[in-house]
Amino acid sequence: MAKAMRFVAGAMLSLTLALPAMAEDVTADTVVAVVNGTNITLGNMLVARESLPAQYQALPPETLFKGILDQLIQQTALQQSVGDTLTKRDTLQMENDRRAYLSNVALEPAVTAAVTEEAIKAAYDAKFANATPGTEYHAAHILVDSEEKANQLKAQLDGGAVFADLAKANSIDTGSGGNGGDLGWFGVGTMVKPFEDAVVAAPVGTVIGPIKTDFGYHLILVSETRAAANPTLDDVRDELTQELQQKAVEAKVKEVTDAAKIEKPGEALDPAVLNDSTLLDK
Repeated sequence: MAKAMRFVAGAMLSLTLALPAMAEDVTADTVVAVVNGTNITLGNMLVARESLPAQYQALPPETLFKGILDQLIQQTALQQSVGDTLTKRDTLQMENDRRAYLSNVALEPAVTAAVTEEAIKAAYDAKFANATPGTEYHAAHILVDSEEKANQLKAQLDGGAVFADLAKANSIDTGSGGNGGDLGWFGVGTMVKPFEDAVVAAPVGTVIGPIKTDFGYHLILVSETRAAANPTLDDVRDELTQELQQKAVEAKVKEVTDAAKIEKPGEALDPAVLNDSTLLDK
């Protein structure tokens, strides 16, 4: 009986050891695989997961766990297979990669601190609160491939032809031609410069042209104008965020470079040496 009890106890111990670690025992240092003596930790997996595109992060945990673990095992084995065969190019590339990564680590707190809801609102107010609304234009055009053709159509319009009918029959702009040449409403900065300049100067209700652009020759009819409403905060949130981020990056870079002792002996070199990649093989 005692022997049987010892067997059962041993079996229970083996079963206990085979169970997964309890959640409270798991840390980033928990080893999840060992490849030729090199540990791969749960922390390695967590960082790898964070770098994945969102669609992959949304995969079921069991799929993601296995995929990331397999990838890290394979990468570790491949890394070990390189041995001592790294070239100068390999070493320098790793130095550059590390430098770039740590640069982003240094910038991240500054960027995060700069982009707050209050800062975005202040940037919006500074840009638009007292801005004079621009003008939007409702215009139509007829686009043809020669000035001669444009002048012929202009003569027909001057003689009473309907603009929309001529646009449907003659415009090579298939996007607007079937709609009578109508381009809808647009603001400054939307159209190519010669076209935009002509629209801005055009009297409402009068056909102007031919106006030459890279697309061909245009006859233009501005039918209406209106004051353009300033964009809402949400309309320009991404744009303002990028501007705040850029300013924060520039400020942080200036701060750390101004504080650094910098020497540039390389300025004496001929800049053409940058084209000589064979130096990496010497």
